[in-house]
Amino acid sequence: MRTHTLTRSTAETEITVTIDLDGTGAYDNQTGVGFFDHMLDQLARHSLIDMTVRAKGDLHIDDHHTVEDTGIALGQALAAALGDKRGIKRYGACLLPMDDALVRTALDLSARPFLIWNVDLPTAKIGTFDTELVREFFQAFSTHGGITLHVDMLHGLNSHHIAEAAFKSVARALREAVEVDPRKADAIPSTKGAL
Repeated sequence: MRTHTLTRSTAETEITVTIDLDGTGAYDNQTGVGFFDHMLDQLARHSLIDMTVRAKGDLHIDDHHTVEDTGIALGQALAAALGDKRGIKRYGACLLPMDDALVRTALDLSARPFLIWNVDLPTAKIGTFDTELVREFFQAFSTHGGITLHVDMLHGLNSHHIAEAAFKSVARALREAVEVDPRKADAIPSTKGAL
């Protein structure tokens, strides 16, 4: 079973996440940040990773700690659920259109975290959500998930469409990378013998 439940508690946030890498994309995400919940729902649905997130954060200050710490917790849960990564495809990519937006993602579950973020969100806010937090989430997720993650916006006019295309594109690439390779289901996908 490639599942994991993780609780992260700090003076700023209390977060519990449960993921199942072999799920159907079921989700139940409640962070207190409406747009972010919508994006987490997209991440679960399009990766086919079942995801439950419960977050209580210092939203009276702003959404930053809640979004970043959720990224940390989800990254750590992903790494734990993958275990030694035996049998996974490891790499994933997606070119995802959403109306005016076109976002390309390529990722490697390498245990060598690195984020390349070429995404320009043209507004500072989507509703009450600070658009700079999209990058903060993926920085935390890639760092704590051990993911080399490249996200490039090729086109885009509307901030909501661009952000949603980014989440969906990462989700689709992640779906591909965590899948078991039927040709090498018993092997670590590296000539080093470990990831």
